[in-house]
Amino acid sequence: MTTIQTQLQAVRDRIHAACLAAGRPQNSVHLLAVSKTFGPDAVQAAFAAGQTAFGENYIQEAVQKITELRHLPLQWHCIGPIQSNKTRLVAEHFDWVHTVDRLKIAQRLSEQRPSSLPPLQVCLQVNIDGGSTKSGVAPVDALALARAVAPLPGLHLRGLMCIPEPAADFVAACTVFKSARALFDALNAEGLGLDTLSMGMSADLEAAITSGSTMVRVGSAIFGGRHYPQ
Repeated sequence: MTTIQTQLQAVRDRIHAACLAAGRPQNSVHLLAVSKTFGPDAVQAAFAAGQTAFGENYIQEAVQKITELRHLPLQWHCIGPIQSNKTRLVAEHFDWVHTVDRLKIAQRLSEQRPSSLPPLQVCLQVNIDGGSTKSGVAPVDALALARAVAPLPGLHLRGLMCIPEPAADFVAACTVFKSARALFDALNAEGLGLDTLSMGMSADLEAAITSGSTMVRVGSAIFGGRHYPQ
């Protein structure tokens, strides 16, 4: 097995153990492999080990990768910030978007989604702990945004995504993640029909799963440390 395949299996084992500890079915949590800054060869190695869903932060880099690997049955998730001048690329190439935090971006994605493709699956990014450097709609405004996004014809609103500030320990991480789960439940109580709560990464996926995450986004634990361009 390659290093990526070995590390991918280790992450799957962590997810399985966290689900068991939380009394949840293992298939209730999906793994998104975050392949940003890694080339198509790394994606192919993970695919060879059965991974089909990949997350990308940098849109132009991702589009090159998606184009090169279009012969593989992969699912691509945009998990980075989206500027208005990049919405068409996202709408035309991705299957999911986790980072919708403004109605304007949602409207552009809907308008620019090709009619030949299924609706773009979207999550609203929520700044769940009010981090000053984090993107996302404020929790108090999430219901209004969800109600505005849900009817857009080119989109299918699936749920919420959050990236909290690093927590001091497991209990502190669970406290923040559980507030995201409470918001998710509150939106569903309003009839939104959400099924996806995207939260948890390499360092805190156990706390996220304990708190109700349905999708964890894991990069470095699968692909190793990243080397960012200068």
